[in-house]
Amino acid sequence: MGNLGFQEILLIAVVVLVLFGGRKIPEFMRGLGKGIREFNDAKSNVKKELEEGMKEKDQTTTTTTTPQP
Repeated sequence: MGNLGFQEILLIAVVVLVLFGGRKIPEFMRGLGKGIREFNDAKSNVKKELEEGMKEKDQTTTTTTTPQP
């Protein structure tokens, strides 16, 4: 049910071309590319913040668990 063949993809492309026209498709793809780029940037920022938080947590646990003389 999830496998798309060549005929199905061709049919989808024709429907998109008819609905949006030849001039709107590049604008649509440009907007889609910007959206994907923003999503990836946000994803990498969240990953970076989580890694920094884990480093800070590790640093605070090692400094608080060292025995005092």
